[in-house]
Amino acid sequence: MAVVTPGLREARRSRLRRRIQDNLLAYAFLAAGIGCFALFSWYPLVRGVLLSFQQVNFVTDPYWVGLDNFTLIFDDPLFWTAWKNTLVFTGLALVFGYLVPLALAVLLNELRHLKGFFRFAVYLPVMLPPIVVVLLWQYFYDPGNGLFNTLLRGVHLPESQWTQSSSTAMLSLVLVSTWANLGGATLMYLAALQSIPGELYEAAELDGASIWRRLRHVTLPQLRFIMLVLLLLQIITTMQVFIEPYQLTGTSNPDTVTVMVLIYRYAFTVNHDFGMAAAMSVLLFVVLGAFSAIYLRLTRRAD
Repeated sequence: MAVVTPGLREARRSRLRRRIQDNLLAYAFLAAGIGCFALFSWYPLVRGVLLSFQQVNFVTDPYWVGLDNFTLIFDDPLFWTAWKNTLVFTGLALVFGYLVPLALAVLLNELRHLKGFFRFAVYLPVMLPPIVVVLLWQYFYDPGNGLFNTLLRGVHLPESQWTQSSSTAMLSLVLVSTWANLGGATLMYLAALQSIPGELYEAAELDGASIWRRLRHVTLPQLRFIMLVLLLLQIITTMQVFIEPYQLTGTSNPDTVTVMVLIYRYAFTVNHDFGMAAAMSVLLFVVLGAFSAIYLRLTRRAD
């Protein structure tokens, strides 16, 4: 049996003190990061879940109501309308916002001149505050003297109500969201394209592959990982769309009310009930969490 002498014990304590002192700054930064997450992420998350089981408004003190908030939102006719509109928006946003950045990235990757300018032009909308983007497009969509109707009048075509018409309102919102967010996805695709080994394209050209066959058999397989990640991120982001319908069509338009807009209605306009808003938020969290888990499981199995 080994005997620990006082000298050996003191040496171990000294090494431990030096190790703690050497990493003290790292521990301080780690504690600050954990504190920020706990205060601004974990606490609001836990608090929101607790609020979903409470009656919380500006009139009475909070009290527990169990599952009553969930029952009330399921009985609300706008509940299913909001989910339908959110899914429609997500589907349209994927058609435009998922494929257009990929096409732009391939085009930018093939440019030989003015690369920096075009990359800046594509990424510029991302640098603008979202409310600025929406106000800009609000001017474009103005049914009176808006840019789009002015152009239509100039070529003697019938004008459109854009965000006021039930047939074009949702598509108008999708165009705003796509224009505002495609820059980030485009640059991610572009970075992935530039990491593809040039030898693959050279071998494909030697085999006589056309540009479309090179795109199908070289480019897209090499981009598969980033495409799967961006698809998941875009679905999660578009399912939480708020500022476009809120600013362009308001919170009472049944053609464009989304889940996030309905949460806002519950909390700040119609009901003034933070418990119902929290219950709707918890449902959205559960749906997105379940979808993400299933998506990751399926993609991992495919890999």
